[in-house]
Amino acid sequence: QVQLVESGGGLVQPGGSLRLSCAASGFAFKDLHMTWFRQAPGKERELVAAIGNFGISLKYKDFVRGRFTISRDNARNMVYLQMDNLKPEDTAVYYCNAVRKWADLANVKKYDYWGQGTQVTVSS
Repeated sequence: QVQLVESGGGLVQPGGSLRLSCAASGFAFKDLHMTWFRQAPGKERELVAAIGNFGISLKYKDFVRGRFTISRDNARNMVYLQMDNLKPEDTAVYYCNAVRKWADLANVKKYDYWGQGTQVTVSS
Protein backbone atom coordinates (compact mmCIF):
# COMPACT_ATOMS: atom_id res chain seq x y z
CA GLN A 1 0.00 0.00 0.00
CA VAL A 2 1.00 3.63 -0.34
CA GLN A 3 3.41 4.80 2.34
CA LEU A 4 4.80 8.28 2.84
CA VAL A 5 7.12 8.67 5.78
CA GLU A 6 8.36 12.17 6.55
CA SER A 7 11.30 12.88 8.82
CA GLY A 8 13.85 15.54 9.68
CA GLY A 9 11.69 18.04 11.52
CA GLY A 10 12.59 19.60 14.83
CA LEU A 11 13.07 22.78 16.79
CA VAL A 12 15.31 25.39 15.20
CA GLN A 13 16.05 29.05 15.86
CA PRO A 14 15.03 31.74 13.38
CA GLY A 15 17.55 31.87 10.57
CA GLY A 16 18.42 28.22 10.99
CA SER A 17 18.11 25.31 8.58
CA LEU A 18 16.49 21.90 8.42
CA ARG A 19 16.39 19.21 5.77
CA LEU A 20 13.20 17.21 5.55
CA SER A 21 13.14 13.77 3.96
CA CYS A 22 10.28 11.68 2.66
CA ALA A 23 10.47 7.96 1.95
CA ALA A 24 7.81 6.86 -0.51
CA SER A 25 6.66 3.36 -1.37
CA GLY A 26 3.70 1.48 -2.74
CA PHE A 27 3.37 3.40 -6.00
CA ALA A 28 5.32 4.21 -9.17
CA PHE A 29 7.39 6.98 -7.63
CA LYS A 30 9.21 7.99 -10.82
CA ASP A 31 5.90 8.52 -12.64
CA LEU A 32 4.41 11.03 -10.20
CA HIS A 33 5.09 14.62 -9.25
CA MET A 34 6.04 15.07 -5.62
CA THR A 35 4.87 17.82 -3.32
CA TRP A 36 5.49 19.22 0.13
CA PHE A 37 2.58 20.71 2.05
CA ARG A 38 2.41 22.23 5.48
CA GLN A 39 -0.31 22.84 8.02
CA ALA A 40 -0.04 25.25 10.91
CA PRO A 41 -2.42 25.11 13.88
CA GLY A 42 -5.80 26.54 12.97
CA LYS A 43 -4.89 26.92 9.31
CA GLU A 44 -5.59 24.96 6.16
CA ARG A 45 -3.05 22.65 4.64
CA GLU A 46 -1.11 24.52 1.96
CA LEU A 47 1.29 23.65 -0.82
CA VAL A 48 4.88 24.65 -0.17
CA ALA A 49 6.82 23.24 -3.12
CA ALA A 50 6.59 20.68 -5.89
CA ILE A 51 8.94 18.84 -8.22
CA GLY A 52 8.13 17.12 -11.47
CA ASN A 53 8.59 13.39 -11.94
CA PHE A 54 11.83 13.92 -13.84
CA GLY A 55 13.09 16.41 -11.30
CA ILE A 56 13.13 19.26 -13.81
CA SER A 57 9.91 21.18 -13.22
CA LEU A 58 9.86 23.05 -9.94
CA LYS A 59 7.26 25.11 -8.16
CA TYR A 60 7.62 27.18 -5.01
CA LYS A 61 5.07 29.25 -3.18
CA ASP A 62 6.10 32.87 -2.82
CA PHE A 63 6.52 32.61 0.94
CA VAL A 64 9.36 30.06 0.61
CA ARG A 65 10.93 30.96 -2.72
CA GLY A 66 14.63 31.61 -2.31
CA ARG A 67 14.73 29.90 1.10
CA PHE A 68 13.52 26.34 0.43
CA THR A 69 14.78 23.85 -2.15
CA ILE A 70 12.94 20.71 -3.20
CA SER A 71 14.75 17.75 -4.71
CA ARG A 72 14.15 14.07 -5.38
CA ASP A 73 16.08 10.84 -5.87
CA ASN A 74 14.15 8.51 -8.14
CA ALA A 75 16.60 5.67 -7.51
CA ARG A 76 15.81 5.74 -3.79
CA ASN A 77 12.16 6.85 -3.94
CA MET A 78 13.02 9.85 -1.79
CA VAL A 79 12.04 13.50 -1.87
CA TYR A 80 13.70 16.24 0.16
CA LEU A 81 13.01 19.76 1.29
CA GLN A 82 16.01 21.85 2.26
CA MET A 83 14.79 24.74 4.38
CA ASP A 84 17.12 27.66 5.02
CA ASN A 85 16.64 31.00 6.74
CA LEU A 86 13.67 29.63 8.63
CA LYS A 87 11.15 32.03 10.11
CA PRO A 88 8.69 31.57 12.98
CA GLU A 89 5.85 31.60 10.45
CA ASP A 90 7.29 28.42 8.91
CA THR A 91 6.23 26.55 12.04
CA ALA A 92 3.90 23.76 10.93
CA VAL A 93 3.57 20.05 10.32
CA TYR A 94 5.12 19.26 6.95
CA TYR A 95 3.80 16.51 4.68
CA CYS A 96 5.01 15.05 1.42
CA ASN A 97 2.73 13.60 -1.20
CA ALA A 98 2.43 12.51 -4.79
CA VAL A 99 0.13 13.59 -7.59
CA ARG A 100 -0.29 12.60 -11.22
CA LYS A 101 -1.25 15.91 -12.81
CA TRP A 102 0.77 19.11 -12.50
CA ALA A 103 -2.46 21.09 -12.60
CA ASP A 104 -3.61 19.35 -9.39
CA LEU A 105 -0.56 20.19 -7.28
CA ALA A 106 -2.27 22.50 -4.81
CA ASN A 107 -5.62 20.73 -4.66
CA VAL A 108 -5.64 18.73 -1.41
CA LYS A 109 -8.76 16.91 -2.57
CA LYS A 110 -6.69 15.18 -5.26
CA TYR A 111 -4.58 13.41 -2.64
CA ASP A 112 -5.99 10.16 -1.28
CA TYR A 113 -3.42 9.43 1.38
CA TRP A 114 -1.41 11.49 3.87
CA GLY A 115 1.48 10.41 6.03
CA GLN A 116 1.97 11.42 9.63
CA GLY A 117 4.01 14.48 8.76
CA THR A 118 6.98 15.93 10.57
CA GLN A 119 6.79 18.86 12.98
CA VAL A 120 8.90 21.93 12.28
CA THR A 121 9.07 24.54 15.00
CA VAL A 122 10.96 27.79 14.49
CA SER A 123 11.41 29.64 17.73
CA SER A 124 14.06 31.38 19.78
